[in-house]
Parts: sequence; C-alpha cells; structure tokens
Amino acid sequence: MNRELLNLPFLLALAQQKQSQGDGRDDNMPQMAKAFEAFVKLKAINTRWDDRYFYVESNGIPVHRMMVGITAWQQQVPLPQKYFGENSWQIPLHPVPAKKPQSAKGNFLRGAIAVAANGIPIFNPLNNRGDDAFLFGELDEFGGHCGRADDYHYHIAPVHLEKTIGKGLPIAFALDGYPIYGYDEPDGSPVVGLDAFNGHKDKAGNYHYHATKKYPYLNGGFFGEVVERDGQVDPQPRAEPLRPSLPPMRDAKITDFKETKPGSYVLTYDVQGKKGTVTYTLAADGSANFSFTDTSGKTTNETYSAKRRGPGGGKKGQPPPPPRKGDNPPPRDDKRPPRGENPPPRNDDRPTTSTTREDSSKPRSNLPQLAVTSSSVDAKGFISLDCTCDGASQSPALEWKDAPKGTKSFAVSLWHTAPDQEKSYWLIYNIPANVTKLAKNAKGIGKLGLNDKRRAEYDPMCSKGPGVKEYHISVFALSAEQIPNLSPDKANRAGLLEAIKNITLAEGTLDFQYERTK
Repeated sequence: MNRELLNLPFLLALAQQKQSQGDGRDDNMPQMAKAFEAFVKLKAINTRWDDRYFYVESNGIPVHRMMVGITAWQQQVPLPQKYFGENSWQIPLHPVPAKKPQSAKGNFLRGAIAVAANGIPIFNPLNNRGDDAFLFGELDEFGGHCGRADDYHYHIAPVHLEKTIGKGLPIAFALDGYPIYGYDEPDGSPVVGLDAFNGHKDKAGNYHYHATKKYPYLNGGFFGEVVERDGQVDPQPRAEPLRPSLPPMRDAKITDFKETKPGSYVLTYDVQGKKGTVTYTLAADGSANFSFTDTSGKTTNETYSAKRRGPGGGKKGQPPPPPRKGDNPPPRDDKRPPRGENPPPRNDDRPTTSTTREDSSKPRSNLPQLAVTSSSVDAKGFISLDCTCDGASQSPALEWKDAPKGTKSFAVSLWHTAPDQEKSYWLIYNIPANVTKLAKNAKGIGKLGLNDKRRAEYDPMCSKGPGVKEYHISVFALSAEQIPNLSPDKANRAGLLEAIKNITLAEGTLDFQYERTK
C-alpha cells in the first residue's frame, strides 16, 4: 500500500497547523533539520520544532537489517515503539556549553545519549554494567541491539547513515544539542585534536563531536548542558515493553533476521551448530503473537497484549503521530556497511546478565538444583534488617545442601533485578567443598568478589523508592577448587558467570524480599 495514503490524515493535520501558525516546512527551517531530511522523505521519521527544541518522531525501527551478528543475546527482538507526540525525542536547538562537562564513562548508563539521523536512539557505548557493548559481542552488524523493552537502539556511532544522508552532514545529535559527524570533518579533511568527549571546535568556534572506530565511538560525554536524573538524560521518551524480559541465552549467535511479510518477522539463531527461531507477528491492536522454536525442535506459542495508555498524540495544537499500519518499518537495505577496518574480536561466549524476576520454586536452569535456605529470612520471606542499610549491614546467614558428587568448591552471589539493570551486592567464590553454610557476617571463608561499587565486600541492600523489592541469593556447586581465568579485577557477577559456565555442576537460588522502613 502507498505510504503517502497511509500518512494522509497526518499530512492534512500538519498542513492545517502550518497554515494556522505560518510555519512552512522550508521557512525558518533550523540547520539541524537538514541531517534528518533524507529519512523524513523516506517517511521513516517525522520532525518538528519550536523556539527551543527540535523534535524527532519515529517508531524506533530502522530501515536496515537488525540483530544479525549478535553473540551475547538476551532473547529480545525488535518491536515498534511509540516515540511520538509528547513521547518524541527532543534536542536543544541552542546548545549551551556546560560549566562542568560530564563524562559518559560510568555515568548515563541508562537511556539514550544521542539520537541518530534515522530517529533511532543511541545509548552509552558502555552497557548498564559498565562494559563495552561492542567488544562483548552484544551488537549487530550496524552497531545496535534490543533493550529489555524490545526497543532497538545503537551503542556506537551509526556511520553507515552517511550513505543515505550524504557526507558532510551530522549522522546524529547528542542530547545536549551538539552534532555528531562521521570519521571525517564536514569538508572531508582528517579529524585532529579531539578532546576527552570526542569533540572539538571548528575554525568558526562551533563545537561538534566525531565518530571514532575505538571507544568512546561517539560523544564520550556531554560538552553541553544536560539534566541527569536516575542515571540518564532527562527528559527523554520512554519505551513501552510488550512482554517480559528474558534471561540471556548462552552460546547463541543470531544468524538471520527477516520480515517474511508486512508485520511478520523471523529471527534465527545458532547454538553450537543447532538452529532455533523466534517468529512473531504484530497485530493492528498492538498485540503480538510469538512462536519460539528451540534448538531441540520444541515450539512454544505466546500472545502478548499491549498496555493501553489512552489516546496518543502530542500537546494541544500539535498533530497526532502519523498512522503506521501495524507500525511496520519501511523497506530495508540489508547490505552490511563497511567498517573501514576489521572490528575488534568479539567474545562469542560472554554472557550478559539476566533481567527476569524469577520464582524460586522453578529451576533457573537444567542443572541439578541445590536447596538454599537462610535463617536471616523470616517465614514471610523478608530479610532481617540486620542485613540491610537500615540495620547492622551484616551479610546474611546461608546454608545449602544436595551438592552432587564431584563438587570441589562453591560460589555465592546476592543480586537484584532493578527496572533498568541487574545489581550485585555480594560475591564469594573458591569456597571449600566441605563448607555448606555461612554464619551471619561470616569472614575469612573463600574469596570475596566485587560488588557493583567495585569493592570486595558485602554491600548492604538499601533500596530506593517505595514498595517491596525482591532479591536473590544464588549458590553454585563447581567442579574446580579454584575458578580459572578469574582475575581479582574481573571478579564481578558478570565475570563470575562467564568463568564458571563450563564448571557448574548444580545451582540453587533463594528469593527474599525487603522493604525500606526509613
């Protein structure tokens, strides 16, 4: 169907608005708009502006192939998002240099730090654990992947967009309002003299960022003013999850992703030479039908329904978002972009962290299960205040049994899945095989790993916000007395899971709850 016809109601509303406001698209168009015009003409995005901000509306689906090449996959797939109206991306038209520029290294680990010329958000090159997402194999051939809301986004500079917009224009804009150019200057000359944020000023004194082939890949922070709230730039659009997030699939590599017909997709992955697929179809009402076929050939079907938030649209006087039948993306150019150099080697086995809230009555893996209990957890499943920041900040008592024959050591991990990331509070490994319990505030047993603050100590839980929070203590029975290839500086939860993946004989998890009283 002709996309012009699909967009006719939106175009009529936009024309009426322009007539009433005297704001023609070519009259008073900000310089920033030129970078987005190619994708506006493709009807992949819409743009608008006022005196302060430039707004970019999209469904979050790019016109290129997605997901292929990912080797650290959390079982997310691309689903359309509603980046429209009041939930659109906004970029300052008049950026202001910050009195204290902020680095993105260790900061802004949630949400986007830039918006690409095709309307796709760009997140910090470091994932929410602080690791380089590209080097960990989490990104596809275009530098993107899907978050926990099945929202597609980039983590490195989308230099391939120059093929569509042409060289000399920004490929993206940071959320402080400064442009991001490709590997060369706008006039084609080599880039020299970049600062710590991957930016510099041109001869006219105008600041801009550049893409690079090594970290930080794009803006390494913000030269301009931004507001940081809860670890991300504020404001910015929210992604709306349609289905629960899933745990990572170890050893999986995504080998193909296709749109088989409008609104229907097939993702193909490989695990040690065996193929699995995720097939899904989007319905006009926002729901989606999924069919999961694992590497053994078993198929499971699920239907997910959209959460209604009321009618869409922008602020009063603004047109509603353009109709997109089934929110289908436009035709794709599946040609892989040249990187200009061989990318750094990816670690095909590196696991990412689980994001699901799980029931302790259900096994988390096919491994034999340990029985894990704690006298620090009461009959209702709540942790003693002595083990939290509201009490004595002591590590909990712990006991486990049913270790299989051949167990030579144990490891313990206390963790919690927050809305935006997985957090780790306590890690002990190289626990001798004859130890099957830890007293409250135990010391000198095994080796302490790093918590999220990168300290080798117990970090007492101190949850933010109202309500009951759920936490987990996992115990692993291992076939080695000492965990191989786990240096002290890498001994965080992600590093532990990577190091023990081939030596874990059994595991068990105790779930408990905690609610702040202060």
